[in-house]
Amino acid sequence: MPTVSSERYRSLRIALVAIHPCPSPQAVPLANAFLKGFADDARLKITLLDLFAGQAAADCAAEIVALRPDAVGFSMYVWNRAICLEIARELARRLPGVTIFAGGPEVTADPGGVLSAAPLAFLIVGEGERPFAAACNRLAAGQGVEGIPGVVAGGKDGPQPTPPGEPLDLDVIPSPWLSGVLDTRRYPGVLWQLARGCGFACDFCFDARGSRGVRRFSLDRVEAELRHFAATGVSQVFVLDSTFNQDSRRAKAILRLIARIAPRIHFHFEVRCEFIDREMARLFARITCSLQIGLQSADPGVLRNVGRAFRRDDFAARVDLLNESGAVFGFDLMYGLPGDTLKGFGQSLDFALGLYPNHLDIFPLAVLPGTALAGRGAALGLQHLPDPPYTLISSPSFSAEDMALARQLASACDIFYTRGKAVAWFNPAVAALGLKPSAFLRAFGEWLAAERGEVNEADLADHEIRELQRAFLTKVFSGKGVRRLLPLVLDLVDYHYHYAAAVQAPPPSLPARRKPRRILDTPLALAPSSRLAVFHYEILDILEGGAPDLRALADSLSPSGSRAVIYPAADGVRTESLAEPYFRLLEGLDGRTPAGRITERLGIPEEEARPFLEFALAEGIVTLLC
Repeated sequence: MPTVSSERYRSLRIALVAIHPCPSPQAVPLANAFLKGFADDARLKITLLDLFAGQAAADCAAEIVALRPDAVGFSMYVWNRAICLEIARELARRLPGVTIFAGGPEVTADPGGVLSAAPLAFLIVGEGERPFAAACNRLAAGQGVEGIPGVVAGGKDGPQPTPPGEPLDLDVIPSPWLSGVLDTRRYPGVLWQLARGCGFACDFCFDARGSRGVRRFSLDRVEAELRHFAATGVSQVFVLDSTFNQDSRRAKAILRLIARIAPRIHFHFEVRCEFIDREMARLFARITCSLQIGLQSADPGVLRNVGRAFRRDDFAARVDLLNESGAVFGFDLMYGLPGDTLKGFGQSLDFALGLYPNHLDIFPLAVLPGTALAGRGAALGLQHLPDPPYTLISSPSFSAEDMALARQLASACDIFYTRGKAVAWFNPAVAALGLKPSAFLRAFGEWLAAERGEVNEADLADHEIRELQRAFLTKVFSGKGVRRLLPLVLDLVDYHYHYAAAVQAPPPSLPARRKPRRILDTPLALAPSSRLAVFHYEILDILEGGAPDLRALADSLSPSGSRAVIYPAADGVRTESLAEPYFRLLEGLDGRTPAGRITERLGIPEEEARPFLEFALAEGIVTLLC
């Protein structure tokens, strides 16, 4: 591993800057941490600085200046290219002697454009560890960086490229987590890189960086990092591997390791559907995880246009294995691909929603620099933004007006289906109306625009989305033949809203003792994680129906009403149907009034109230405040 070793080298203060889209569990400077770990030496004073795209460039520059760096490096992506360049220009003004450089996907894809936009001394293209360490050696020795493989230096004659270096054995790169460069306790989530490269070459994607092939970290290192995550209390891990399950045997081995070592951590994986078999589906279901599957389009012809193969029946069969196992998964969909149309996008949406994904992430096509699609975009008639995010404006088959309609449809799906926790009841409700999912969501989008104008999904709280769902469903289920189904539909909406809230809430700490000696003399309160709900039907009867045929279910049940408490427990979310007095008792617990006074007011006999409250306390439905 290259290091700074000569006594004549001076100390060099380097600030490696990561500008994240926003504060989130994924806002972890992993790329910069790899650089620091690989080039670390006593003579290099490398500081990792986290900033965010929403900050003012001048404020970001002030934070960097405060570090008094000799060199500043930016990790540059689509979402932060503009602000990185703005900060670089500000730094050049404030610190005229500082060496400014950058690396990352945007730099690798468009080195000439990046160098021309800001006073950068050099760029690191491709894999960064080796060229970064070599550049540090040169800078510390007071030398230039010209000629280093993987480094593009600026100059009066324009960018001076060099050939990339040989790919590293990944295990030579120290683990940022095991070495202590990154502390898991500083971040709400962990980025876990298992591999580099991609075994596919989709025309719209830059993951393969022009060359196919995947290099993977050893299973010994994977296990060591996994044990570290479990020992340090990590709650969620985002797995960085473009196709985690392409090597099926390795993927299954890692899933077994997770089940044994870190069963309480939530993992996020990117997978390809064609590599899923029954055993793999069961292994995913055994751990706490969610899968992201890149569907993009359900039209085989459209996917062939961008270098992908697709078999609808096989895809659906493998997703069925996930549904049978209980694994949680979602799809990526893209609109505006070459040859796609607004109608075709709607058909892809219908196909995707018919497979009961937990969520859908829907994006417009971005014609990214350095991709095969960018290289032939003009020939295909793709009109797109010239700067990040490079979004498609129009194509011969997808007009600008159609792109706007697709954007509204995507937003409607984000709000109503994904944020609306609608997976369990959406298809039955839409089928009862005799509509396709895309037609239903198009109507919702139009209604929402008329009611609220342009709405940003991120600005809506969960309870607001539930109210929007209820209002729209009340409207569309008002017609003859479907009006009688409305109470049942609203029960499903309300139940899954409360269920999702209970899933996301941590279970309360249970009392060390099962019960206080005199529970009726004790002030109790409903636990913050417990949800009280009133339904038109007996909720347990509805839940027994699974994914119901609403008409058949409405014919078989009586709208007798029910009340329930929905709460998290160690083994999952539980639902208890309650008689009205006990529901009112839970409602009335305020943390100040002794429970016995409330039971007396409600007319509940002591011999019945005591065991109920003891049960509620032991289950974590209520909490003991004093």
